[in-house]
Amino acid sequence: MFVRFALAWALLVWSLASAAAPAADAGSPVDFRWGVKIPLRDGVKLNATLYRPQGQKEPLPCIFTLDPYVAQGFHEPAKYFAGHGYVFVTVDARGRGNSAGEFTPLLQEAKDGHDVVEWLAAQDYCNGKIAMHGGSYLGYAQWATAKEFPPHLSAIVPVASPRPGVDFPMHNNITSPYVIQWLTLTSGRDVQFNLYVDRGFWDGQFGKWYLQHRPFREIDTLVGNPSPILQTWLAHPYLDAFWDSHAPTTAQFAKIDLPILTITGQYDADQLGALSYYRDHQAQATLQARARHYLIIGPWDHFGSQMPTAQYGGVRFGQAAAIDLQRLHRDWYDWTLKGAPRPEFLKNKVAYYMVGEGDGEWRYADSLAAITAQPRALYLASANGRADDVLASGSLHAAPVRGAAQPDRFVSDPLDTRPFVSIRDAYRAGDHGLLDQSGLLDAAGRILVYHSEPFAEDTELAGFIKLSAWLALDQRDTDLSVFVYEMKSDGRSMLLAFDVMRARYRKSLREPALVQPGAIERYDFDHFNFIARRIAKSSRLRLVVGPVNSRNMEKNYNAGGAVTEESAKDARTVTIKLYHDDAHPSALYLPIAQAPAKAKP
Repeated sequence: MFVRFALAWALLVWSLASAAAPAADAGSPVDFRWGVKIPLRDGVKLNATLYRPQGQKEPLPCIFTLDPYVAQGFHEPAKYFAGHGYVFVTVDARGRGNSAGEFTPLLQEAKDGHDVVEWLAAQDYCNGKIAMHGGSYLGYAQWATAKEFPPHLSAIVPVASPRPGVDFPMHNNITSPYVIQWLTLTSGRDVQFNLYVDRGFWDGQFGKWYLQHRPFREIDTLVGNPSPILQTWLAHPYLDAFWDSHAPTTAQFAKIDLPILTITGQYDADQLGALSYYRDHQAQATLQARARHYLIIGPWDHFGSQMPTAQYGGVRFGQAAAIDLQRLHRDWYDWTLKGAPRPEFLKNKVAYYMVGEGDGEWRYADSLAAITAQPRALYLASANGRADDVLASGSLHAAPVRGAAQPDRFVSDPLDTRPFVSIRDAYRAGDHGLLDQSGLLDAAGRILVYHSEPFAEDTELAGFIKLSAWLALDQRDTDLSVFVYEMKSDGRSMLLAFDVMRARYRKSLREPALVQPGAIERYDFDHFNFIARRIAKSSRLRLVVGPVNSRNMEKNYNAGGAVTEESAKDARTVTIKLYHDDAHPSALYLPIAQAPAKAKP
């Protein structure tokens, strides 16, 4: 779930990598035609490049991408699929590249995608079977198109797909400055690539906003790119009808009935969105439609979900993690569009990768829920209310520690700009980011830390961690983050999972409810990323509860007003108390993995 630049970086790197080296097993020679114009219902024409098998004699299935970046980035994949018996079409999104119209992110792909499908189906080189391709924003475009039900859409493969309002442009209703970086990337008609990847520039721009304690709504002007789109998004700070309009409705999920292959990663920044599509479709669709929806969760980040690798953030997964995803896509299209056998890799409805010391392995299950056998509770405790330091921590126990107990506490000062690890910092994990614990060691007094006893045996976790914590705040609002680590017996750590919450949304992401200062309430952190990890014998778990205070995430000044409008003048220092007495059994719930299932025929 963690990548330096969540939505676009992977596609850009993929584009450059594809251009630098020819695809393996390129297949037969292909012909191509640049500047194909695709008319839409409102008269706008999209620009496309058409790739066809050389000497094509009969209509074939068509695959297309709807791309807001650089459609030419799919030149090598297009040649690959055309070389293996498909017509492949790379399409510049409306208002991007050489397409006409105005680019309005997230709102245009549904109807435009529908029109592209039906236009392709009418061409003499196409046999009427149309599939879509691509990840990140291009994965979103597939779901947006599917909800319009174009009659000739025959299969989709949404990879690392964000869901508007769920994980982009905000995560659990907390926005990141990264949003204006992405909007700058897609400003104008070309890709502002060099500006986008200038890490030093953006760190400086975000640092200026953060250190000056400016309102978040000013960040677009502050960095030099005033954005009406950003301001529109900020006017909808929590899930509402505006965000709902971007994704399939309950009724539309119930009607979507075509082969779907959802792909994401344990560290994919858009796992939350990708799995929300999957869950909603599984909950609403017919039995027949559910049976045609497959899910793959690798050990990867956002980039790796599109170009699988055997390591990330300093953690090695084993070579089995680096699957040939392009070949898997081809096998999927062969199955769903040409009637070939089901891809060998898809041995059951859900495939996930169990990470451990040394090589990991692929596991299979009937459903996402079936991956977890049962939850196991670890109850929080501390001695004399002291748990605010990595070296003087509280503890986690298999049973509640009975008797009176002082609450643990930490103080969050929004004017404190000392570095601290945040969810967005985790997205920027870097070469060894999953192993780095320096931010925690520097945060004594500003966090709460709890350690479990060493595990008596290797223990496999698979599914979703949950934390139920009884908290009291002395202000009306604040932002909270939770991290869970595996701690090796030699002191090394590995970040496993995290969650983040704005207190006003503790009851619902759709209905803000400010906190009554001093009231003790249960806060359920239940939006952790999926994990599948074999915890080694003698390892411990580390739980960290802290603030959200970073230049890489919108700052909450704790005043209870519109967060995007708040600044230093609104700042309120908040004291957070965490209770773990008989009446308030705060607990961390671990997803104990189901025993490995046998592959189904």
